[in-house]
Amino acid sequence: MSTFLLVHGAWHSGRCWERVVPLLEAAGHRVLAPSLTGYGDRAHLAGPEVGLDTHVDDVVGLIDEQGLNDVVLVGHSYAGLVVSAVVNRVPERVAHLVYLDAMVPEDGESAVDVLPVTRHLIEAAERSESGWRVPPPPEAPAPLGLFGVTDPADVAWLRAMLSDQPVRCLRQPVRLDNPAARAVPRTHIHNVGATPAGITRRPVPPVQPNGTPAQVWTLPTGHDCMITMPNELSALLLELA
Repeated sequence: MSTFLLVHGAWHSGRCWERVVPLLEAAGHRVLAPSLTGYGDRAHLAGPEVGLDTHVDDVVGLIDEQGLNDVVLVGHSYAGLVVSAVVNRVPERVAHLVYLDAMVPEDGESAVDVLPVTRHLIEAAERSESGWRVPPPPEAPAPLGLFGVTDPADVAWLRAMLSDQPVRCLRQPVRLDNPAARAVPRTHIHNVGATPAGITRRPVPPVQPNGTPAQVWTLPTGHDCMITMPNELSALLLELA
């Protein structure tokens, strides 16, 4: 049995994994899919002080509280920053790191460095009445939809779970200064369906930090593959169990 810890991206909540969790559990694995501070059932905790470090503390705290070891740690989108920092903090607790259509930072980088288009979101939020809230993007015509989700029922379900993103999450740099973290194997899963303008993906270096060849898989769908292709995503994750 493996333990999967699924970390959602910006604006989302742990509910976005609802189609994946039972598939992994049916294969005999333990699965945790928490909502980070400021999202889902914790949306009331959102504020200008919530940042990347808050979310790293959320995940490390859960690992400690539950006594988790040999974790398959999956970070979607913005959570690529989160899981990178988590592995930096507790590399001995993580068996495998999965970047799911995710931001992959270098030491000292923020979301703005990894994905420069986020700078426009920050500037708009800072000009807004709140000064810190980044609202979810609007739905676009197919095939882009809402985070790559185009089925009307799925869009409505997804829209209902979204919350504003605090600006500090996008501004705060990640610390990746623990040499032990380099030993953790990692897999990149890229969703290669329609991509909005301004979204670019960094190429994955051919060699992992631990010296082994890079492992890059693809899914022919949009950004939120856990909603649009849960069976296919689960099958890939089970290969890592």
